[in-house]
Formats: sequence, C-alpha cells, structure tokens
Amino acid sequence: MVKKFLVLIFILLFSSVSFSQQVTARAYTDSARYKVGDYINYTIEVNSDKNVSVKNPVIKDSLKNVEIINILNPATEEKDGKVITKFVYVVSFYDSAEVTIPPINVNFTITGDKNPHNVTANSVKFTVSTVDVDTAKGIKDIKEPETIPLNWTLILIIVLIVLLLMLAAYYIWRHYKKKNANKVVEEVKVALKHYEIALNSLKELEEKKLWQEGRIKEYHSEITEIIRHYFNQRYNLPALELTTTEVLSQLRNLGSARPILEITESFLNNADMVKFAKFQPFYSINEEMMKQAVEIVKRTIPIEDAKNRSEVKSV
Repeated sequence: MVKKFLVLIFILLFSSVSFSQQVTARAYTDSARYKVGDYINYTIEVNSDKNVSVKNPVIKDSLKNVEIINILNPATEEKDGKVITKFVYVVSFYDSAEVTIPPINVNFTITGDKNPHNVTANSVKFTVSTVDVDTAKGIKDIKEPETIPLNWTLILIIVLIVLLLMLAAYYIWRHYKKKNANKVVEEVKVALKHYEIALNSLKELEEKKLWQEGRIKEYHSEITEIIRHYFNQRYNLPALELTTTEVLSQLRNLGSARPILEITESFLNNADMVKFAKFQPFYSINEEMMKQAVEIVKRTIPIEDAKNRSEVKSV
C-alpha cells in the first residue's frame, strides 16, 4: 500500500516537472519608470511546446490597482522549436506610487491530456511619478507673448479687394435693375381644365391638316392619343396603356361615361383599323373622327362646368 502511494506521488511530481519544462511564463513592462497617465505596455510571454494550447490569461481581477486601456490580440512566433505567445495589455496609473502587479496564472492544455494545467508568471514592479516641478521658481508662461507687427501692404490689398467686390456688386445691381425695368409683366396664366386642354389639342390637330397631306396614320394616332389622355384625366383611366376593348369595358362601369359609349366605340374602332389594319378611310371618315372626338369631350364636361360655359356664351 505504501509503495503504491509513493509511486503515485512520484508520477505526480514527474508530471509537474514535465509540464513545467514544456511551458514557462514571464511578465514584464517596457520600462521601470513612468509619469502619471503614461501608457504602460504590460506583457505576459509564454514559451511552450507545439502540442500546448495556451489560454488567454484572466488579468482583470489581478490588475485592480491600474486601469486597463486596451487589450491587444495575442501574437505568436516559433523559435528553436518552441512557440512564443505574447499577451500585451496597455495599462495606465494616475497617481505617483511604487506599483506592483502580482503573479498571473496562465492556463494551458496539452494534446492528448484532458486535464487543465497552469503556469505562473512573475510579479512586475514599476514606479509612477508626477511631472518634476521646480518650486523655487515662480509660475510663468511657457513662452513670452509675441507682438505681430502690422503688415500695411497686406491691409492695403484687403481694402482694395473689398472695394472691388463692392463695385462689382453695385454694377450687377444696376444692370439687373435696368434689365428688369423694361420687362413687361407677364400675365398670370390660368390653369386650364382637362376638357379645355383636350378641345384645344383637337383644334391644333385640325389646323395641322395631317390627313389632307396624306399623313393619315399620323392623324389617327394623334387624335386617339388626345382622347385617351382625356379619359385618363377625366376618369382616372389609364387609357393610353389599354386596348380598345379594355377601354370600352371600363367605361361601361362608369355612369357618367354611358352617353359616349356608342360614339367612343365607333371612334376607337375606326382608328384601330387605320393604325393596325392599314385601312385607307374616305375623307368623310377623317372629318367624322374629328367631330366624334369633339363630341366625346363636350358630352363628358362636368355639369357645373357645362352650365358655366353656357352662361358665358349667352353673355
């Protein structure tokens, strides 16, 4: 029984020595003396075999007496068959004192060994002091105030530039005023209603005399486009994007459009025959198309607007 116990102790001691040989850790700073508020690079350097996986040291509780500014990503390098891992922490201290960072435990695992292990890095000491002040001397400015002499050449240039800008502004104002003095005040244009726009467009088309010049297809395309655009404005109907059948179908669902269903069907069908079937209409049909277009618009003028138009004509 005693022999087994001694063997167990020997194995544990051998394992501990073996692990300590595989992993070593040391801690250090980049200097031993700092001023208050300086950034201090505190480094834990772990030297291990390639089969060792080193964990990030937990230092938050151990560095209570300094403030951690930043934690850099671990850096590794291989040297002489060993892996060197560096954990760098940027810290600072805001009082004059002798500062001691206690030993830090570094945890690691070994390939093929499920048990966790650790190694301890040494403690680190450094001195933090305030800025040296000579109390025997009085407080004075860092540098005596300097008097800037007047540069009269520069002042003269600035004055000339300001005068030139004022003259240019005056010239532009006079030119603008003179230009607008001869302008005739334009009459305010009254926005036309959709049926007025349609009737005016039909009148302009008639004055072009397209079909009289043999431009039959162009005439029928323009006259149907005017009416389809009118339907868009009058009934909010996207007639420009619909076929004749679709336009007639939607008009049938509108009570205010029933008086023009028959004339609209004849009007659109005649235009389609010319545009798509290469139909050559008689002159009378071209004239009838204009009459039908005007009739479609006049029949669908809103009652109140139609009443006002009648009263104006009677006067």
